[in-house]
Amino acid sequence: MKFEDLLTDINGFGRFQAMIICIGFVGRFTLPCHFLLTNFIAAIPSHHCDISHLDADGIFGNLTREERLTVSIPAQEDGTPASCHMFSYPQFHLLSNSSSTADLPVVQCQNGWEYDNSTFISTLATQWNLVCDSRGLNKAVATIFFVGVMFGAVFFGGLSDRFGRKPMLLVSYVLGMVFAVASVFSSSFIMFAVLRFFTGFTITGIIIISSVLNVEWVDIQHRRLVCVIDSIAWACGSTSLSLFGFCVRDWRWLTVAVTSPLLLCTILWWWLPESARWLIVNGKTQKAHYYLHICAVMNRREKVFSRIQPETLSSMLTTDTEKRNHSYLDLIRTPKMRKLALLTGTIWFCVATTTYGISLNITGFGLNMYLTHFVYGVIEIPAKLSIYFLLEKIGRRKKEAGALLFVGISLMINIFIPKDQWVGRTVVAVLGKGFAVASFATIILYSSELYPTVLRQNGLGYNSFLGRLGVALSPLVLLLDSIWGYLPQITLCSVALFGSLVAWQLPETQGRCLPETIEDIEGTGKKLIKDYEKQEGAEQIMINQK
Repeated sequence: MKFEDLLTDINGFGRFQAMIICIGFVGRFTLPCHFLLTNFIAAIPSHHCDISHLDADGIFGNLTREERLTVSIPAQEDGTPASCHMFSYPQFHLLSNSSSTADLPVVQCQNGWEYDNSTFISTLATQWNLVCDSRGLNKAVATIFFVGVMFGAVFFGGLSDRFGRKPMLLVSYVLGMVFAVASVFSSSFIMFAVLRFFTGFTITGIIIISSVLNVEWVDIQHRRLVCVIDSIAWACGSTSLSLFGFCVRDWRWLTVAVTSPLLLCTILWWWLPESARWLIVNGKTQKAHYYLHICAVMNRREKVFSRIQPETLSSMLTTDTEKRNHSYLDLIRTPKMRKLALLTGTIWFCVATTTYGISLNITGFGLNMYLTHFVYGVIEIPAKLSIYFLLEKIGRRKKEAGALLFVGISLMINIFIPKDQWVGRTVVAVLGKGFAVASFATIILYSSELYPTVLRQNGLGYNSFLGRLGVALSPLVLLLDSIWGYLPQITLCSVALFGSLVAWQLPETQGRCLPETIEDIEGTGKKLIKDYEKQEGAEQIMINQK
């Protein structure tokens, strides 16, 4: 008997699996809130130089606020006060003569800035005056966070393969919450940036560990459903962030608000099981038998499981007795693993670059930032629901390659649509984003099925590292418009089409057993195909009998 057969016998998608998925849902709900948090906490409100020091001797007299701004700050083309400059001394003649101010002497703001607090009570920009020459530091916050995510993916991927899924998930919950809450007490921008880096570093473990844990506890038929549920959790979190941001206008309390679900996750963690696959592969059959027994009891299949003894579990999964502790080097030691790592890493980079490149470049809704963010999140839900039906109809490889192909086509179409036709450009861009998020959700499930159990977390950690590298580079791609207006679109289009070609080189995993060891990946092709065919035939007979 194989592990998949045992999992089917005790119900591979019963109440036990529902509990795991619900606990994971709460954690994954928090992730997009932190990934996109800088859209709100790093926003720059309208501002102008603080001119209060000019009235130290009461020279403004009874002038209104508008008149004081007129004589103190040059006006921009739209008539609003300049953000970063002021007159070197008051120009009272402007009250009676609206002549050009271009030749008047100006200096940079001498005494700080005044901010428009109608939208935000407080942001990073208002807290540490990250405007004008320091404006780029606001964008640096997102980059610093994603660099932390990038390295955290490697860290948690490797350690969860060595020490188990459950303990490292707790580490991610607790440290992510601690660093996020600690950041709101930052006394300087440097301190905040460092804590934000460690927030990204620790919180990324939730992504790769919860996804793998879900896949390893469900049967083959329900993997795609788990993939969709994980994706919907992300979409719900992204959509809810706009509601959090609308209700909480202070950056400190907003950070606390979006981090608070991790406290619930830490409590629910005690009901979370360790991966039985990981326990068996690492020789911990007694513990695996314990969790499988709980699964059988919760799913009301205890009688079926009563004949299974801990000693028999070791024969269900092929264990690697020579190498218990695997590392990232195992991804490149053997030829087929090396090829798999190269292909999946390339696809993750392409998917992440195009997804975030499109997300940062969609314009034309004409809505305020909260409603726009809400619409962006809602758009993801139908795109990800389509995965549930398409993964079964056309498989993982065609779905991934096809989604990336349509992303490239959408970007290509937008190149030829005139920029003044914003409605058409927005519709095409939204469709492109829908295909992009669908490809992102698919590659997460696809990768977890391609890598063997002994390297699954290492594989996802490595892939997530390259994906976050693409996320970090996507804003730089958009800066290419200073060279040529269409260059960002052409670059993202090329990356998407290249990713589609690479996806076609991967093997299909639909209906296949999860590989357990490196030998399963490196096995001879003909024998492996025959084993798969026999397994699929047996599974089909069981389905027909049911």
